[in-house]
Amino acid sequence: MNKDITSQIEIASDIIQNLEQDIKNVEDFCSLLSKSLTQNTTKLVEMILSAAVILSASDIHFEPQKEKVRLRLRIDGLLTDIFFFEPFFYKTILSRIKLVSGTMLNISNRAQDGRFTILYAGQPIEVRVSCLPSEYGEALVMRVLNPKNILTTQDLGIRQDMMEVFEKEIRQPNGMILVTGPTGSGKTTTLYAILKKIYNPAVKIITIEDPIEYHLSGISQTQVNPEAGYDFASGLQAIVRQDPDVILVGEIRDFATAQIALQAALTGHLVLSTLHTNDASGVIVRLEALGEKPHNIAPALNLSIGQRLVRRVCPNCAKQSRVTEKELAEIKKEIDNLPQMVKEKIKLPSLNASLTMKRAVGCGDCNHTGYKSRIGIFEFFQVDEEIRELIIQSPSVMQIAKKAKEKGMTTLKQDGIIKVLQGITTLEEVKSVTGQ
Repeated sequence: MNKDITSQIEIASDIIQNLEQDIKNVEDFCSLLSKSLTQNTTKLVEMILSAAVILSASDIHFEPQKEKVRLRLRIDGLLTDIFFFEPFFYKTILSRIKLVSGTMLNISNRAQDGRFTILYAGQPIEVRVSCLPSEYGEALVMRVLNPKNILTTQDLGIRQDMMEVFEKEIRQPNGMILVTGPTGSGKTTTLYAILKKIYNPAVKIITIEDPIEYHLSGISQTQVNPEAGYDFASGLQAIVRQDPDVILVGEIRDFATAQIALQAALTGHLVLSTLHTNDASGVIVRLEALGEKPHNIAPALNLSIGQRLVRRVCPNCAKQSRVTEKELAEIKKEIDNLPQMVKEKIKLPSLNASLTMKRAVGCGDCNHTGYKSRIGIFEFFQVDEEIRELIIQSPSVMQIAKKAKEKGMTTLKQDGIIKVLQGITTLEEVKSVTGQ
C-alpha cells in the first residue's frame, strides 16, 4: 500500500449547514443517528465525520462488543458514549472507512493503519485510521486532525509573566527547547504554535515528525519512515545538512537522536522537541538516562516546558460559590509557596473564608459535563548560568526542581490553582490532572 495516496470524502455544503443546525451537543447527535439508520452507508459515514468536527472531537471509536458495536467520541480528552450499532450496520461502515483509507477490506486478523481526507466546507481535514482485531470483530479508531486546532501562542494559556520568558526563548538563534508531558497533554500543539509565531520568509524551518499531524504553510515537513531507514536520528542528520535555522524533532526517543539534536543546538540551530518526563525539571535526568553527558546538555538546553491540559469550566452553566475550609487550605498552601517575584506580577484575590470560585454544573451546551474546551497549565524550567553549573554536576531531579523553584519556577499545580482563582477551571479538575 502506498501511504502517500489518500482518498477524499467531500461533504456537501448543504449537508454541513443542516448538520450544524441539528447538532449542538452529544444528545442531538445521538437522536439524529437513531433516525438516520435507513440512510445509505456513505451518508451515515459523512454524518458521523461531520458530527465529530462539529462537536470538536479528537477521535472516533467503534468498539465491537458481544451483541452491539459501541460508538464513542473523545471530546475534551474524555470518551463519551454516543450510540450502539447492530453489527450488520457497523460492517458496512467499516468497509466504507477501509475503502477510503486505503486499508485492505479482506484482512481482519491483523492491525492496519490508513488515512483519508475530509473536505469540510472547503477545508481539508486529515483523518488517521487504525483497525485492530478484537474479540468480537475489528475495532476502528479515527483520529480527526482539524487544522483549526493549530493555536497561536496567545491561545495556549500561558500566563503573562511566563509569556515574557517564552517569547524571549523562542526568539533565540540557537539552543534547545523541550516540551514535556504525557501523551495527549498538548505538546505538539505547543510546538506548532511556536513555529507559527517565529515563521517568516527569512527563516528556514524543517521538521521531522511521526506522523505529520498538521501541514504548516511555508515550513518544510518530513515524516519518519523506519521501513526505508529514515528514522528520527538519520532524518535529523540529513536535515542539519539542509542549512536550517530552526529544526523541530517530533520526539527524542533514543541516544542517537538526543546526541544529534544537542549538537545541532550547540552549532547555531534552534531545536524544538518533546520528551516524555513527568515535569519540566526531569529532562536533565531523562537525557542522561538516554546516554547523553551533562557537559553536552548544560550548554545546549535553553528552556524545558512541562504541561498538561485542563478542561475549562462551562461559561453557560458554571455556578459561583464559597470555598470550603479544606479547599481554602489547599489553595493557600500552593499560593503561599509561589515565588515572591510571581506574586508581584499577578493579581490574586484575598484568600479568606469569603473567597468564591466557579463550580462545574452541567448543561446541554457542555454535554452535561460542566466543562467546555481545554487550556494548558504550564511550568517553565529556564536554564541560566547557575543552572548550567548545577547540571554539569549530574544532580537528581529533586535538586534541579529545588533550584528552579528558588529561581522563580511555578509548578503545574500552582499554575492550575492560579487559573482556578481566575475562574478558568475548577480545583477538582486541576487535582485530577496533576495527580496532587
